[in-house]
Amino acid sequence: MTRRIVPLTPDRLAAMPGPCSTCVAWECSPADAGRLDHDAEQRCVEKLAWVSSVLREWGSCGRVVLDDERPVGYVVYAPPALVPGAGRFPTSPASPDAVLLTNLWVAPSHTGVGLGRQLVQHLARDLVDRGGYRAVEAFGTAGPPVSPLGWSSCAPPAEFLARVGFATQREHPRHPRMRMDLRSLLRWRDELEAAVERLRGAVRPPVPVASPTRTHETRPAVRRDASA
Repeated sequence: MTRRIVPLTPDRLAAMPGPCSTCVAWECSPADAGRLDHDAEQRCVEKLAWVSSVLREWGSCGRVVLDDERPVGYVVYAPPALVPGAGRFPTSPASPDAVLLTNLWVAPSHTGVGLGRQLVQHLARDLVDRGGYRAVEAFGTAGPPVSPLGWSSCAPPAEFLARVGFATQREHPRHPRMRMDLRSLLRWRDELEAAVERLRGAVRPPVPVASPTRTHETRPAVRRDASA
């Protein structure tokens, strides 16, 4: 069994299981999303168009877990300005210095093995490498997951977000806005790298010291007087 995490692309989105490939709760304004409520085919078209647009404008906006090349989990994220559907949440808007985590889903057959945490870690690593962002934010769901639009918006459970490092930024009984500071991740990474370097230094084998080489001194010849 081969498992790997790869960037989200339009072709990988089309192969997605679960609700993500037909959900436009985040990608469309409330008015446009309502118009597409009963048109699954058009929702797929809109979703693919959104991913392609963000890919051109900002770069990859997600990560996918492949298990033997079969998608079994994913996370989607983008700057708040590119997520018009986020405005319907009561704790919006997201902070301008953050990227918004929208969808996060793991197949029921693969839950309980840490894939959700790994997806969040890959998201954070991507943003740290890009630079320019201070945090990741998400609208959590407290209680049974339901969508403000009537179909699943894949808003992650607030309890899960808290377990993987998010803290409540703005409280709400149903949809708290939560935040993970990337600066703390940077500090943690720097401390980890420093600890690894110290460990390497502690176990590095000693460099053998060469013994000094003795040199033979040449004494000047004693000149004898021929008349002696």
